[in-house]
Amino acid sequence: MYGNGYTSPEEAAKQKPDPLAGEDLQQLALFEERIAKGEKIEPQDWMPKEYRRQLIRMIEQHAHSEVIGALPEGTWITRAPSFKRKLALIAKVQDEIGHAHLLYNAAETLGKSREAMINDLLSGKSKYSNVFNYPATTWADVTVIGFLIDGAAIVNQVINAKGSYGPYCRALERICYEESFHLKQGHDALVHLAVGTKEQRAMLQDALNRWYRPIIHFFGPSDKASVHGTLLMKWKVKMASNDDMRNQFLDQYVPKIRELGLDFPDPKLNKNAEGIWEFSDPNWDEFFATINGNGPCNAERLAVRRWAEEHGRWVRKALMNPNQKQVLPLS
Repeated sequence: MYGNGYTSPEEAAKQKPDPLAGEDLQQLALFEERIAKGEKIEPQDWMPKEYRRQLIRMIEQHAHSEVIGALPEGTWITRAPSFKRKLALIAKVQDEIGHAHLLYNAAETLGKSREAMINDLLSGKSKYSNVFNYPATTWADVTVIGFLIDGAAIVNQVINAKGSYGPYCRALERICYEESFHLKQGHDALVHLAVGTKEQRAMLQDALNRWYRPIIHFFGPSDKASVHGTLLMKWKVKMASNDDMRNQFLDQYVPKIRELGLDFPDPKLNKNAEGIWEFSDPNWDEFFATINGNGPCNAERLAVRRWAEEHGRWVRKALMNPNQKQVLPLS
């Protein structure tokens, strides 16, 4: 067991039953042959139960992350330092919610309803990215989210857009186009602080210090501790390992931060002779605690989504039943 009481990924893997038990081996062989050829799997095609289950888990969590991810930046729309920044944040929040709907659409093709997915989010059954359970206490936090967290997301999404499930890949392609604009906006805002006053640079460095560990956590545990990685990569649901994606991100973004005269708070963050980034122990106990509902802002984020779900119910009912009179919530 982990120190926080959660079962380690290694122990979970030992306890897990054979994911291919009961499958038609001939159909499975044809399925894997198609994937090896680079063909896309579509909703009407035969697929293993575990492929379907893992895709639902992965796409659903991605959709939830887009919804919850809009909250930290959304709180800064009214407090952004200029009208230009306010407009950019409004557009970005709208995009993120749109991305969520694209992803829910993709997940629905696998047989799980949007209502069930949202209920699982609100109940805490479904997970979403760890990074959206930390507070954005200053404007510098917003710039770090807009540049580094969006940058990490783009690394993940560009790679997985080349995967095997057609609806998810097509959704990712569109999302990546829009995320590239978010990245430019985040970079512009971050550089503005980096070349600003002494106080602005100090605020930005403080934000980098606080977000460093959640960003390292973003790609998930090392491949050696991954329950899902091997099979998902064989089926091209994931196109690169957690470690490879994290290394690619660090390759791209550590030099960009350092050339601004800033750095991450980790003296061990350096590339070794093999070209692999090494860093201090990232405390995976914190990661597992956060994704399992015990992070700094988990309760707050879900409370906001529950409020939105409750107060938006009348709109959904009105759209589905245009001739029926609706009663608006009192508060």
